[in-house]
Amino acid sequence: MKPSELGRRLGIGVRVAGRIAHDRAAHSGPGPGQAVPRQTVANLAAEVRGAQSDMRQQVTGVASRASRSAGRGVGGFLRPFSRVGGILWLEVTGFFFGMFAAWFALDLWKARQSYVHGPDHQRFLIDCALTALFVYLCVSSFLRAQRR
Repeated sequence: MKPSELGRRLGIGVRVAGRIAHDRAAHSGPGPGQAVPRQTVANLAAEVRGAQSDMRQQVTGVASRASRSAGRGVGGFLRPFSRVGGILWLEVTGFFFGMFAAWFALDLWKARQSYVHGPDHQRFLIDCALTALFVYLCVSSFLRAQRR
């Protein structure tokens, strides 16, 4: 390569690089100390809003999938306990119904003398009805627990 060709090629390269740098600077926005056109600000704001809505949709999608997965995981973990918990609940309620039945049966025993025409006839009938009701609830609760 001759020295004259080297200078010519170097000059052409510098001019082309200068044009490229000038074009990129013109399309990239205003330089320091220059005012930003309103249209450019509006375009940038619209792009930022679009990016924000896209990010919001992505985050919402990820959060909903995560919550569904967590719900399924917790549900799978608690499924065996729900059966046992249901049986335990029926037995505990049956026990309390049995306690109320015993309470009303004791009161019924105290009022047994006036079951026909005594002064506590109404109390005897009410105690009889409540004892029967709570005995039924106690027995049915234990039977339902046994069927599970």
